[in-house]
Amino acid sequence: MISKQELKFVKSLAQKKFRDENSMFVIEGEKLLQEAERSNVTILKIYRREEIGDENMSKISQLASPSPVLAVLKMPEVIENPKPNPEKIQLSLDMVKDPGNLGTIIRIADWYGIDDIYLSNGCVEVYNPKCVQSTMGALFRVRVHYVDLPAFINTYKDLLPVYGTFLNATSIYKTNLENKGLIVLGSESDGISKEVASLIDKKIMIPPFPINSKRSESLNVAIATAVICAEFRRPFGA
Repeated sequence: MISKQELKFVKSLAQKKFRDENSMFVIEGEKLLQEAERSNVTILKIYRREEIGDENMSKISQLASPSPVLAVLKMPEVIENPKPNPEKIQLSLDMVKDPGNLGTIIRIADWYGIDDIYLSNGCVEVYNPKCVQSTMGALFRVRVHYVDLPAFINTYKDLLPVYGTFLNATSIYKTNLENKGLIVLGSESDGISKEVASLIDKKIMIPPFPINSKRSESLNVAIATAVICAEFRRPFGA
């Protein structure tokens, strides 16, 4: 069973304000729960539909179609002043606003063995319900850090190469890519901000085909991330 007070509290975690106040967030579905149980995240409470009933599950669910299981998790401790690893590939996102895109990018990072993503403070919240669900559990393996992105890049750009994606730059297929560095991708509508762009010394693009064709204005940022990660890993793959 679930009390009215408990039901109200779990439901409140759909809002960022209450997630932040309580350092808690919600996951839904057996797949996410299994991934959480295999990680070192703290699971505070699990609610199953057969235990609390369809009506109550619908009230606490943040999905259009409630899943059979929902869990409340404690947010991991924030890493203060994170430092990039100069020998690994890491991602950085500048003002990405769509939670589905962020969740998918976290999943892509997990697939390509990328352990850390650095987000500008203007990016969407990683514990947004749509973002959490879109990660499909990769959130429990990929570390996500919010940073003052211009200051962060400026501090560490001498330690590792900094790549950035632009519409008019050198083709990624003609660039000598290293198996380390920080790869910066911009927002869905505006790309990389001018302040951040000024700190990037390796500007790359995914060219359309044919090269001078007039097609879509740009790629979705999550799709672009997948293409870029695959190209960075290709020379060093099995």
